[in-house]
Amino acid sequence: MTTAEHLDTIDRLLATAFPTGPEGGPGHGGGPGHLLVTLSTTRDFRFDDGSGREEAADQIDAECEALVQALTGRWGEPQVFAVGSLRDRGFAGEGIPEPWDEIGHTTGHVHLWRAGERWLVVYVAQWEVEFPYLLTAVTTVTDPP
Repeated sequence: MTTAEHLDTIDRLLATAFPTGPEGGPGHGGGPGHLLVTLSTTRDFRFDDGSGREEAADQIDAECEALVQALTGRWGEPQVFAVGSLRDRGFAGEGIPEPWDEIGHTTGHVHLWRAGERWLVVYVAQWEVEFPYLLTAVTTVTDPP
């Protein structure tokens, strides 16, 4: 997909009402106060010797950076928010609210904008090293923990 297509998807995401209960699953869907969508994905690496992983990471990082630049033109400079500690805090028993719990399990940092009443979050996710990279966008009313 192109950056313009990603922006269209994000516009729809920002205009969509939040579900009243959990919907979808990892990588898409949402729940009360948040929506999540995968904008782009690489192939998975389960049957790969690892040789394609670096190139795929570079490509999706470039796609993410182009999207961040376009969103910066709309919303201003993003906050770059480190989320690596969210996973550790959750494992230690702290209740991390969604969508931040899922985000904390799939990336180390996010780009974050205030878009009206919602937060807009863009990042590259990966559940496990053999799984694909996912360019992801989230809208939420839940402040970062």
